[in-house]
Amino acid sequence: MKKTEIVGYKRANLGRSAANQLRAEGQVPCVLYGGKEQVSFYAPAYLFRPLIFTPDAYEVKLNIEGTEYSAILQDKQFHPVNDTLVHADFLEITPEKVIKIKVPIRLVGTPAGINQGGKLQHKLRQLAVKGPVSAIPEYVDVDVKALKLGQSVKVEVISLDGIEILDPTSNPIASVNIPRAAKMAAELDEEDDEDGEAEGGEAGADEAAE
Repeated sequence: MKKTEIVGYKRANLGRSAANQLRAEGQVPCVLYGGKEQVSFYAPAYLFRPLIFTPDAYEVKLNIEGTEYSAILQDKQFHPVNDTLVHADFLEITPEKVIKIKVPIRLVGTPAGINQGGKLQHKLRQLAVKGPVSAIPEYVDVDVKALKLGQSVKVEVISLDGIEILDPTSNPIASVNIPRAAKMAAELDEEDDEDGEAEGGEAGADEAAE
């Protein structure tokens, strides 16, 4: 996992009005749980940009008034109107702790079907996994070079040491789609072939009748 740091401050007041006041000042109310104690704190909203505007999985070093914790962002809540971050939950972690997290999938190579006029569609961008923090990869690479027109690659091709994959193995990760124009051309060719066969059959029937 990638790493980032957030500096926060303990919350003296935990009421709704106090939380709203923090938000008005550009702060995000937060909770850290999963360790020896639950910690309520707040941190500047701009520090969350690497966490909420990227598909990457991050390990966060929380510095709360001088005490440091390792954590992952477990849950986040946004304002229903302006989409600003209004609350964040962090799960404290250790290298041995087993966690569930989504890891970004990177497609490697250019599919063979692209040279045939196909278009690559990246369907599954994050892989849900479960395992110890120390074994969680930063990315999961999937080779798509062998994909031809109409072919896809599924979760079943992924194998990670010490990691349990939570997504169904039948879920498609990427596919090479046949362009609409090519489909229409193929359908027209089939119709022409069918019309030709029908005309040939009628001509043969007329000749036999004569």
